[in-house]
Amino acid sequence: MPEAPLSRGAHHPPTAVPRDQPPPAAVRTAAAAGPPGLLTSLAPLLAEWLPRQRWFAGKGRPVTGFALVSATELLAWRASGGTPGLLHLLIRAEQPEPPDHRHGFGCGHRRGAAASDCYQLLLGARPALPPSLAPALIGRPSGGPLDGQTVYEALADPRLTTLLLERLRMPGRLGPLRFVREPSSAIPSALAPRVMTAEQSNSSVVYGDTFILKLFRRVSPGTNPDLELPLALARTGCSRVPAPAAWFEAEPPAEGAGPRPDPFTLGVLQPFLAGSRDGWQLALDALGADGDFTDAARALGHATAEVHLAMARALPTSVLRRPQIEHLAAAMSERLDSAAAAVPALQPYRTALHDAYEDLAALGRAGRTWAAQRIHGDLHLGQALLTGNGADGGDGGGGGRWSLIDFEGEPSRPLAERRRPQPPVRDIAGMLRSFDYAAAVGCHERPQEWAGRTRAAYCAGYAEASGTDPRDEPELLRAHETDKAVYEVLYEARHRPDWLSVPMTAIHRLAATRA
Repeated sequence: MPEAPLSRGAHHPPTAVPRDQPPPAAVRTAAAAGPPGLLTSLAPLLAEWLPRQRWFAGKGRPVTGFALVSATELLAWRASGGTPGLLHLLIRAEQPEPPDHRHGFGCGHRRGAAASDCYQLLLGARPALPPSLAPALIGRPSGGPLDGQTVYEALADPRLTTLLLERLRMPGRLGPLRFVREPSSAIPSALAPRVMTAEQSNSSVVYGDTFILKLFRRVSPGTNPDLELPLALARTGCSRVPAPAAWFEAEPPAEGAGPRPDPFTLGVLQPFLAGSRDGWQLALDALGADGDFTDAARALGHATAEVHLAMARALPTSVLRRPQIEHLAAAMSERLDSAAAAVPALQPYRTALHDAYEDLAALGRAGRTWAAQRIHGDLHLGQALLTGNGADGGDGGGGGRWSLIDFEGEPSRPLAERRRPQPPVRDIAGMLRSFDYAAAVGCHERPQEWAGRTRAAYCAGYAEASGTDPRDEPELLRAHETDKAVYEVLYEARHRPDWLSVPMTAIHRLAATRA
């Protein structure tokens, strides 16, 4: 067939999804200007492939429509040659809105009872796939500019992931895409790529044990905190967080007469901490050997405080007064009621847990205030890496040093909410809950004793570095721990029922503890 190349960097404004004549794949697609038939030809394949990806957020709900936000040809394909093509897409997937959906996300679109999330896709195109790429197959489009090509997940192809690194080495624009490189960063060429398999909500490629490129899959307008916060921390001299070396973003098309939305952050290249081990595995190893983890926890508390202090210096802070505190407590209460309606095991504890939130609100009414700042937003043992020798995290004696990674926050929350200043104790509560999980998984006897010692050591380390002990504000800490445990109960009940006892043990403890 004759070659039908894409127009490089074309924007495709989404239009109304037709409701009367669904195409054969039973997935309606929005018509779009640009390459004729591109989205229509890809939609049946994406409707099958997209929901199977671990980073797809809308599992359990049918995909009812697609809209093309942008399409950029990063590498032209040849219908008759062996050179693969690389196509970058931002695609909006429309689905029925879940019954308990409280927040907008993705591209921020709603059509009645429908919701849509925007996904970043990197598609390779070849006439035929070699055996090594067979597991990456998406399908063969019928019609459109990719007719006759085999389309596949491009990250599985080292040739195409190498091209991504070259784009980041050479900053500039390509259609709606903008590639940026920190002036001080040195990015070698010819670094062998490999895709990491442990990601959940995003995808990552490691280049020669030197750099790691994190690609955000579900994206929305605005700077992603996983770029914003490490950049800000690097400029304060904080060495606890790998500094971005390069990144890329997309400028979304203007819609209507309003202002153009902020760019989408699409990917961040950072140094790869080769040889590091995450705190979760280190804690389980210590538990398996009947070893102590308090020195590591104390050092991790120290590292957390250093990062919090640096963020408070680098970015705006605020003060939570009575209206904000009452709103915070009310939101926690609302989440508790919603979770208890879905998980009957929470019902007996509702009154005691509501007391934790009421104690917090009462302090706000009495004139108590708390500082708020930018935080990590999803801190747990898996987000802490120990580099160097030793597993005690001593930042000295054992030779190890803690770093914090993945500042994206909870991906299920709207970007505006994740970028909002919050009490630092929210991060602390998340780490304390992580210690409980580690104890429940790895401790054969008296897990609560191990968790208690480790939690105390972490708080002590935090206090040593910050001058503020989170245990000195028990109402604030208890409310945030309770809110996190309630979230965990709902998550485990839905996804891992065998783990439900872990957060329920914490619920029992928190309900019995009056600050």
